[in-house]
Amino acid sequence: MLSPSATSLALLRLLADGDWHSGVRLAERVGVSRAAVCKQIQGLARWGVAVQTQRPGGYRLDPPLHLLDRARLEQELARCDGSPEVLEIFDSLPSTNGYLTARIAQGESVGACLAEHQSAGRGRRGRVWQSPFARNVYLSLAHRYEVGPAALAGLSLAVGVALAQLITARGVPGVGLKWPNDLLCDGHKLGGILIELQGETQGPCWVVAGVGINVNMQEADGAAIDQAWTSLARISGEHWDRNVLAAQLTGAVRRVLARFPREGLGPWLAAYARFDTLADHPVHVDWAGERLAGVARGVDANGALLLDCAGHRRSVWGGEVTVRAGFGPSI
Repeated sequence: MLSPSATSLALLRLLADGDWHSGVRLAERVGVSRAAVCKQIQGLARWGVAVQTQRPGGYRLDPPLHLLDRARLEQELARCDGSPEVLEIFDSLPSTNGYLTARIAQGESVGACLAEHQSAGRGRRGRVWQSPFARNVYLSLAHRYEVGPAALAGLSLAVGVALAQLITARGVPGVGLKWPNDLLCDGHKLGGILIELQGETQGPCWVVAGVGINVNMQEADGAAIDQAWTSLARISGEHWDRNVLAAQLTGAVRRVLARFPREGLGPWLAAYARFDTLADHPVHVDWAGERLAGVARGVDANGALLLDCAGHRRSVWGGEVTVRAGFGPSI
């Protein structure tokens, strides 16, 4: 998906309040013709933005957009865990993880990065992450460690637990985790985690932790998604303040990143077991060129999935997991 143009983004910011705006006034504010405004408005549907029109030449967003705001984010971050040294907010990026990874490679300062929209958002195994404009939270954080990547095994599970605990504490029922990186609610995908590492085998190394949470997405926003999904708004029936949530998510992930090297996955295992949606379900795992069939038995101290299959217990480090037909939710 292409990124929104500068003109489209300018129009979105003007229309974000949900009030009616005339095409003449919008054209004057943005510095383009009325015909150009009309053309840009017609194209906004590609970004998941619904624009109502009114004759003659009036436009408004329905529902309105509540955009990320630096001042509000920093205020909320101060209540959570303090602002990261570097906090960057973008209208659109190909990928927040990709942006921080490139900055690290260039030796630039990095911290936390948020975007209203991702034109090439990624999940595991290169899957496209659907990213409607200003509906969700697309967040990445970078952290440098003196240890090598092997010491960080299971980090994505610890991050998942922190997110599940936070969202549960916000009053959302039915939150669960699907190994290794999916956040679910009643079997429907609510979010995901993407951990990317770069560095030396023995250290130092960098971690970029990406988090995507479906916040205010509605049914029309997810028409292209090929799996069962949900959002916080669909679950609660209410609009969520993304500035507050983004600050809380940032604080939660930062705390995990700071603690993990000295504590490992151990302190998170009991909580992970409470959120584990695969435990004791028959599953299929496509891993390392073979399909394994067995019963999931939780995770080990390093975050590997434990699988009882053909009378043996195996530790699985990656792959695609599906619950076998006829058993449990389809996840």
